[in-house]
Amino acid sequence: MNVLQTIAGFGALYGGIATCTYDLITALNGIGFSLDLLTLEVRNPNDHLMGNGETWIKALPNDAATPYEYSKGIAKYLKNHDYDIYHTNGLWMYCNHITCSVARQKHKPYVITPHGMLYPDALHRSYWKKWPLIQLCFRKDIDQANCVHVTCKTEMEHVRKFGYKGAVAVIPNPANLPDYLQEIVDSKATLLESDRPRKFGFLGRLHPIKKVENIIYAVAQLPSLQDCELIIMGKGDAEYEQFLHNEVSRLGLKNVTFYGFVSGREKFENLAQLSCLFVPSDFENFGMIVTEALSVGTPVMASLGTPWEDLNTYHCGWWTDRSPEQIADVMQQVLDMPVAKLLDMGTRGRQLVQTKYTAPMVARQMQAMYEWLGGKGEKPVFVND
Repeated sequence: MNVLQTIAGFGALYGGIATCTYDLITALNGIGFSLDLLTLEVRNPNDHLMGNGETWIKALPNDAATPYEYSKGIAKYLKNHDYDIYHTNGLWMYCNHITCSVARQKHKPYVITPHGMLYPDALHRSYWKKWPLIQLCFRKDIDQANCVHVTCKTEMEHVRKFGYKGAVAVIPNPANLPDYLQEIVDSKATLLESDRPRKFGFLGRLHPIKKVENIIYAVAQLPSLQDCELIIMGKGDAEYEQFLHNEVSRLGLKNVTFYGFVSGREKFENLAQLSCLFVPSDFENFGMIVTEALSVGTPVMASLGTPWEDLNTYHCGWWTDRSPEQIADVMQQVLDMPVAKLLDMGTRGRQLVQTKYTAPMVARQMQAMYEWLGGKGEKPVFVND
């Protein structure tokens, strides 16, 4: 069975969409289910394509034009290459629409993974740009999809509210964990032995919807600032990043450090040094960073705008309101907590990842979805009509 996934951007700076797409296809190849990914080369000289030049990455010269990123190269490739199933990642870009359109022309099934783009907050942002695209093509693309893939039940509810009545596959993003992870985990107890200062952190794209300032405001409310450090890891919107720097200066905080973009082993080592990771986003479709932090034994506080009730259920973090006051309360709990209890929370978090989110488990679910769509298997239990 030949499957093609497509994505408008596949650079390391493109954000979580590129990361989880790379992790998923890597995991699928890892269980022996090979497929291709079509995208464009990156233009930003400070960026680079995800991965290590894998043969399944079909990166065409970047001829994208207009904000819609119209590409003759993408269209030509799709029309000249035949696949059994087409699967596009994201919405609102030409790459996404032409994938659906060509699949219909060739009478082949196609899948859309919205990556949270049908959440109300995401949908309403710049809606004046999206509305004509919805009327022109994306309403039809979504309505006629053979399956929409979402990463959690909350996202499925938003897809239904948008009006899609077809099959929805609920498959989480995979935790594609590196081989060196155990070595990092083994060192965590030593990292936390010195009781102070405790390290709090954020990791992700710096954008207003991430509400990183709430973490800064929470630190400012703590009665004893010398007991903790705040590490902010990530790049993104330059204006927003400057706003965060300005707020740190305005509040006179000397215990906040901006690390910039981190990846690979450095990312996991930094996560392991934290006593708690904070994810205070307005909304988050899945949040790969949550599983990555849990995988190195770091508890996580995630906002109610994320689908992470498991943090409370498995007692490995906090799923709660993202107000500065509530974040400060969680921080104080972490500061008051013995190292042994923090390590116990971390152990439960690792067990949660291993139970529900390992890459091979998720990849087999995706393979089952493809086989069902291709007429080679029964409808999986995670597919909802």
